[in-house]
Amino acid sequence: MVNITHKNNSLRKAIATATLTVSNPATIEAIQNNKVPKGDVFEFSRAAGLLGIKKTSDVIPDCHPLPVEYAAITYQVDGLSILITVEVHTIYKTGVEVEAMHGAAVTALTMYDMLKPLDKGVEISSVRLQSKTGGKTDLKNDLANELRCAVVVCSDTVAAGKKKDSSGERVIQKLAQYNLLTHSYTTIPDDFSTIQATAKQLSEDGFNLVLFTGGTGLSPRDLTPDAIAPLLDREIPGIMEAARNYGQQRTAFAMLSRGIAGFIKNTLVITLPGSPKGVEETMDALFPYVLHVFRVADGMRHD
Repeated sequence: MVNITHKNNSLRKAIATATLTVSNPATIEAIQNNKVPKGDVFEFSRAAGLLGIKKTSDVIPDCHPLPVEYAAITYQVDGLSILITVEVHTIYKTGVEVEAMHGAAVTALTMYDMLKPLDKGVEISSVRLQSKTGGKTDLKNDLANELRCAVVVCSDTVAAGKKKDSSGERVIQKLAQYNLLTHSYTTIPDDFSTIQATAKQLSEDGFNLVLFTGGTGLSPRDLTPDAIAPLLDREIPGIMEAARNYGQQRTAFAMLSRGIAGFIKNTLVITLPGSPKGVEETMDALFPYVLHVFRVADGMRHD
């Protein structure tokens, strides 16, 4: 199975359809008048379809078990055809399109089984996904070419050349996944004045997004949040709340991170942990969702 542990829960919806066609009007009449010997075709097949939705991961090997928060199966009769529509919702890390299609297929097969004694010409066709929403694929990153990004590594040892940087490189790689180019990459020591001067200069130089990595912990030299906090014109507590919540689900130590985020003028500054794993998890928690701030922030609204 594909690893989805890095993904965020979100509301995901899918609608799938299947078409069942009979060979004569008498079959449709028997269905509508509940005259089929095996029972109520619509209700029996609906029950089977709901079970099919819930049991998808049992029969499709690569599908993850997930909580089905809502499922609905409806029918529309058009001549000799019956359009089966299945809608499924979940709040989870992965989508429900296969669940919706499986439900539609099982519903159609149940109808076929109930109708075959009456009609030898029943056919099932066009099991298909009509729509899906939720997850990162819904988020259009139409700001990719407009945003100027900077990455700053706060580390005494890296700045002194005693250790190779890996966290800053991870940030750059993660930004590239969202088609965001890093226009500035620097390493500085864990020094209060230097951190402040660097943040001010990058803001004055017109950078839209500045990511600091390192110095968000509790050691005496972890000064990044302390240096950045007085510079923020507008703090955005929810950004780091989301990051800590995401991290807490993976390690209990995430609660010790003191990262902060907010705007210095029109520059969004986010302070990330110093470990490569902490960087990756925080980036996974925040991106691409955090980019929405550039559409709503004063002076940077995009229609």
